[in-house]
Amino acid sequence: MLRGLVHVLAWSLATGAAVTLSWWGVHTVMAGTAYDPPRALPITAGGATTQGTRPQIASTERPEPSRSASGTPAPSTTPVPSKRSGTSPSPSPTTPPSSPSTSTSRVKSYDTTGGRAVFDLGTMSATLVSATPGPGWSIQVWKTESWIRVEFASGTQRVTVFCTWHDGPPHVDVETY
Repeated sequence: MLRGLVHVLAWSLATGAAVTLSWWGVHTVMAGTAYDPPRALPITAGGATTQGTRPQIASTERPEPSRSASGTPAPSTTPVPSKRSGTSPSPSPTTPPSSPSTSTSRVKSYDTTGGRAVFDLGTMSATLVSATPGPGWSIQVWKTESWIRVEFASGTQRVTVFCTWHDGPPHVDVETY
């Protein structure tokens, strides 16, 4: 009886050590991957976002409203976004205030009915910054050395954002089916 108890205790300790080591290894490998929350980008009136390599303001910082001579806040000059129909991305990105930058990459967002895909488009490659499905939609992402595919799905509806750069600079296509 005592011998069986020793075997069970030894097995329990070895199993606990193996599970702990496995968890630590997986946690270390998965840190900093696609399972982390995506970075937030500013939303512009046109729907597309372009941002240099350095942020314009901190995510927790709010710009101060300009004040008129009477001390009351001046009316905002930011245009109100209009409702858009369809699933095509905004073809003309808006540019942030001019700042000296030597980087050749640009962050560009593509809004669709299924969600939003944000890419960092370089001169010869691209990376996926974030992909956020809309309410009721799911998402799947495929990546290779020469293309990235983001697919939003809801029932039988599919919206695919496809970024390729195998034969030149990155090019993004949006398909709905």
